[in-house]
Amino acid sequence: MSYSTKLVELAIAGDKQAFEQLIKLEAEKLYKIAYLHMRNKEDALDVIQEATFKAYISIHQLKSPAFFSTWLVKILMRTAYTELARKKKIVQLPEETLDYLMESSPALELNLSIDLSDALSSLNMNYRNAILLFYYYDLPIRTISTILNKPQATVKTYLRRAKAELRKTLGADYYGKGFI
Repeated sequence: MSYSTKLVELAIAGDKQAFEQLIKLEAEKLYKIAYLHMRNKEDALDVIQEATFKAYISIHQLKSPAFFSTWLVKILMRTAYTELARKKKIVQLPEETLDYLMESSPALELNLSIDLSDALSSLNMNYRNAILLFYYYDLPIRTISTILNKPQATVKTYLRRAKAELRKTLGADYYGKGFI
């Protein structure tokens, strides 16, 4: 960054305006990094706010003003990782929730075949979750990836393997009806 170390030194000394100016200079970079980690605007902004607060209350610990930008990004990334870990604990969908969603979805036909229901129930939980979220809730793979906390490639693999298992289980009766 092209700002002077004098501005950082002023912020370390307690100058609120200097700290605010430094944050404004770093704002675009902070947002890009936070968005890459959090994958949505609201969470990215929350992480930036939390990281900025942490930086403000601990700026006196910064040993070298020349490394302000690196120090700030490190705080941001740690804050993002903490938030992602917290969300991971929350986002995991219990099997009962998915069963409820499957039963109450308006996208499901009322006369869903017992064969299909049994076949879905027999799938590995990861495969079943991917199939339900993709086909019944029309969620994009990117969103499913976030919900299941798995890479997009893994979600695609789950879908491919689940469809192969359903083809084996259900046979030709269901093949070509738009589901498998």
